[in-house]
Amino acid sequence: ASRGLGDEYKRQFGTFVFFEFNFQPMISELNIAKAAAIEAGGLILNYYKADYEIKDKGYHNPVTTADYVADERLKEILMESRPEYGWLSEETMDSPDRLNKERVWIVDPLDGTKEFIEGVPHFVVSIALVENGEPVLGVLYNPVSTEIFTASKGQGAQLNGEPIRCATKDNINEMIILNSRSETRRGLWKPFDGTFGELRAIGSVAYKLGLTAAGKADIFATLRPKNEWDICAGNCIINEAGGKLIDLYGNPRKYNLEKTLLEPGLIAGDVGAVYKTFSILKV
Repeated sequence: ASRGLGDEYKRQFGTFVFFEFNFQPMISELNIAKAAAIEAGGLILNYYKADYEIKDKGYHNPVTTADYVADERLKEILMESRPEYGWLSEETMDSPDRLNKERVWIVDPLDGTKEFIEGVPHFVVSIALVENGEPVLGVLYNPVSTEIFTASKGQGAQLNGEPIRCATKDNINEMIILNSRSETRRGLWKPFDGTFGELRAIGSVAYKLGLTAAGKADIFATLRPKNEWDICAGNCIINEAGGKLIDLYGNPRKYNLEKTLLEPGLIAGDVGAVYKTFSILKV
């Protein structure tokens, strides 16, 4: 198993050596998370545009075999590498044990399940590491495009190994906002018609955060609550790309909370653009 993981990393990113399956401490959390994301992405691709089971966890909240298979493998890799850390994942039953841990992995094995089901390549594996409520590591991997967004605290953010920074235009009426397909369909953005340059609907919340951190859009925004696993890795990447993430009350977010739902909505991107957008969207 270790050979496959190392080979996959080597194929994507150059020489990288695993000494044995249970990972040596000298291998950084970021490298472990990258390799885990790539392996999980490979498992997801086995099901993409193929046959798999779809279940509904709730209203408009599907889950597939790919979600479960990726989650199981991520937990195996990440928790075997750092067994003392806590674990929070969309597809694993939550345990209060994580609340007593200083460091916690926060994972969404397949963010953008609806897009995955529709054959739209806007989904990612999302892995974050939180220390005392602060996101200190983030990895987002799109296995179709092979884009990998990475960041660790104080080390900047990268897309496929190249540095990235948030970017924005000065005028709100020229800004590109990455928002939700479902929010657009439900008419939640109707009151803001003509306010921004473009409302560009993309499915995966985490993928939108990565694209915003890479300067592909001015702002990520959602008008609805999201869960910690949707946001955490992207929050770290946004921070390290020189940006900021706040909720619609104007507050930065903490993670590994007992209640994982982040309300009422969120804005992220270049710091100046975030506050201009907040002045319009705040509740």
